[in-house]
Amino acid sequence: MLILENEKKFISKKINKNNFININKNYEAKKILIMGLPGTGKTYLSKELSKIFPIIHLNADEIRKYFNDWDFSEEGRLRQADRMKRFSDFIILEKISALADFVCPLEETRKILSPDIVIWMDTEKKGRFSDTNKIFQKPKKFHFRIDTKNAKFWSNYLKERIISNDY
Repeated sequence: MLILENEKKFISKKINKNNFININKNYEAKKILIMGLPGTGKTYLSKELSKIFPIIHLNADEIRKYFNDWDFSEEGRLRQADRMKRFSDFIILEKISALADFVCPLEETRKILSPDIVIWMDTEKKGRFSDTNKIFQKPKKFHFRIDTKNAKFWSNYLKERIISNDY
């Protein structure tokens, strides 16, 4: 896995910022994707889940801002999916679960990321960006479909299901 020095710096800060002393050593780290159209509540759910579950939250907008990469062409979206995969894989090597929070609009971007668990935020039928609405492909395969905006409820529900491998 190739990870550039500036990428390693970004990820290492995220890992060091979190205290994972109480991680259950029997728990296998997972790569989790929370995906859906803009405005569906991905980031809010991700933040709530990261409060109660030992996970590194990778927010696509935060990463795009850090690397000054706001290219939403197909090439830019594929690059972002590849970046999210590399970051997630690096975190998993540390035996910590990674949560990728991004639109991930194409089957191809989901394939690139290759998550263990897919959580589809299906709370909005249209996002605020028409270009994203046009290309968004509803996932054919997912583990959880969230259709209400209740992050506190869903974060507890997901935590229990993920810990018990009930997905």
